[in-house]
Amino acid sequence: MADTKTRKRRSGGRAGAALRRGAAVIDQMPWNPPINIDHPTEPLTSEGIEAIHDGAMRILEEIGIQFLNEEAIGIFREAGCTVDGDIVRMGRDFVMEMVGKAPSTFTITPRNPERTIEIGGRKLLFGNVSSPPNYWDMEIGTKVPGNREMCQNLLKLTQYFNCIHFAGGYPVEPVDIHASVRHLDVLYDKLTLTDKAMHAYSLGKERVEDVMEMVRIAGGLSHEEFESTPRMYTNINSTSPLKHDHPMIDGCLRLARRGQAIVVTPFTLAGAMAPVTLAGAVAQSLAEALCAIALFQYVRPGIPCVIGTFTSNVDMKSGAPAFGTPEYMRATQMTGQMARFYGLPLRSSGVCAANVPDGQAIWETSNSLWAAVQSGTNMVYHAAGWLEGGLIASPEKFIMDCEILQQIQRYMQPELCATGPDEIALDAIRSVGNEGHFFGIQHTQDRYTTAFYQPFLSDWKNYEGWEIAGGIWTAERAHLMFKEIIGSFEAPPIDTSIREELADFVARRKAEGGAPTDF
Repeated sequence: MADTKTRKRRSGGRAGAALRRGAAVIDQMPWNPPINIDHPTEPLTSEGIEAIHDGAMRILEEIGIQFLNEEAIGIFREAGCTVDGDIVRMGRDFVMEMVGKAPSTFTITPRNPERTIEIGGRKLLFGNVSSPPNYWDMEIGTKVPGNREMCQNLLKLTQYFNCIHFAGGYPVEPVDIHASVRHLDVLYDKLTLTDKAMHAYSLGKERVEDVMEMVRIAGGLSHEEFESTPRMYTNINSTSPLKHDHPMIDGCLRLARRGQAIVVTPFTLAGAMAPVTLAGAVAQSLAEALCAIALFQYVRPGIPCVIGTFTSNVDMKSGAPAFGTPEYMRATQMTGQMARFYGLPLRSSGVCAANVPDGQAIWETSNSLWAAVQSGTNMVYHAAGWLEGGLIASPEKFIMDCEILQQIQRYMQPELCATGPDEIALDAIRSVGNEGHFFGIQHTQDRYTTAFYQPFLSDWKNYEGWEIAGGIWTAERAHLMFKEIIGSFEAPPIDTSIREELADFVARRKAEGGAPTDF
């Protein structure tokens, strides 16, 4: 990458002006959540599936899961599970009966019904980066704590790009807002700057109840309409190994009772919080997820649940998390097989360990995203903007990732594999024969504008052309594009009375103190 002084020079002048003129409106693909038309990669044999399933069930039967939530322990006791203090053991028949009640597909309807998403089957959905405490962009040039303006700008990217189908958690933590009221301000921003499916952090009753009420208000819904179909979702992580904490389970139980969707994603790093072997790490991850899904299904049979995978490995020389590795890819594929075995939708992630939007960031993220495709994933978290193992959010990385996401969407379009007479093109081949070329013939002229994927960020000029245009590196182009998008952003429409009702709700809850910050 060019040094900082060179980057600053290149971001202005002739090259910068040319890029800004061309980036006023990005020629992106339309909103159209893709269908995964490929057969999934399945590295496990039938014996391997049964072995991992048996391992997960034996963990639940013989070792047990620690639940630091008294309500959950009481529910398990009522269901006939073995409770020893806060350790819960449950039989595989109970687990499989409960998991079997979860739907294999469901929808989430946000405030704009045109952004309704279907989760499950062969649907492939991408979400924005969620929850990093820090931010990096090329103008700042170093890692800094997130703030509300940074969070808002990343939300604007979330809304702007059609290849982002749902809004995850905070795209960067705005640490300039006190934690007791942060959820109120950020949800107000999310609900006014985007119209895509909303997420709630399951961190105790106040945050979850507040978010449900704000989503209800934003949709102009009665309480009955809100509860009649999923309008939002949450994602929780187990505390690996073999533990679920109080606030996340509490939040999920509240959402479940009101019909909202739940994603359960153990964060199992092989060699640290899980066995160093992939089969053992996947078995543990499944056990941690399935026990929670069984709980929620017992409380409200048929509640939409997604099983998540975040199984990767650590650098055994330093203990640092690694992402986009061959082991991460295989673990994701293996979990995809197991999700189909259980009849559950799958969530995975677009992740990397790189610290800046460089080559490492792209190859690791590309590995993660293609592992999602290969595994049959339905929801891809952190698909755009993730750096440093989830500790940094970056707008340049967000835009670079969206180029990959669009390419995946294009790859999944069935017309690429069409084999009719027009596609076999014998007449075109005959007209060119053994000499000439295909550039000028009618068959090409009729199709040239839509025949191939057209990138919005990649630069296909040769070296001399690229150099004459200013020699702008990819991340620099993304930075200029980020500035142009933010400068021209128009928020999606929202009724004035609804906006005012949201603002009044936020003001009232702030006056009441918001949510507790200690558990």
